[in-house]
Amino acid sequence: MLTFVALKKSIMTSFSKKLLAFLIAPALFFSFTSFPDKANFSGEWKLNETKSDLGQFGPYAPRSIKVQQKADSIMISKTAPGFNGDDVTLSETLPFDGKEVESTVFGTSKRKASAKWSDDGQTLTITYNLMLDFNGQTTEIKGTESWTLADGGKTLVSQNNSSSSFGDIQAKGVYEK
Repeated sequence: MLTFVALKKSIMTSFSKKLLAFLIAPALFFSFTSFPDKANFSGEWKLNETKSDLGQFGPYAPRSIKVQQKADSIMISKTAPGFNGDDVTLSETLPFDGKEVESTVFGTSKRKASAKWSDDGQTLTITYNLMLDFNGQTTEIKGTESWTLADGGKTLVSQNNSSSSFGDIQAKGVYEK
């Protein structure tokens, strides 16, 4: 009877050690595994026209972008030349959960936009639908704007692809801190 109790105690001790190892191993693994941080676009960015490919709408491309990025959203203010020559600043705050946000861009023109991260957290894609209203005539522009960082975070590259009655347009803006 004594050997059975000793054997049972030995088995339980062995099982307890294996269970403990089974529970601790994943905890240790995940504590040392680093998941990539999301790119941080915060800062003030100035357009580098020589490195950019702005296409036919280059004269109206944002000349500067100010970004305040938080864990759950991003606030973007873009300053661009207006149609009358004055600078126009448009601001919007987009949550990272993909929820669509509507804003007035100028006059009665509206923009609906949402932001979403790539799986690796290094590209932020803004999907938008812009309803431009010029003297009662509405033009719809649908597009995406994808942001990435280059040069160790010193350069913001904005790839914009849109489609409208003006045709399909691609433009790349390169902004530096």
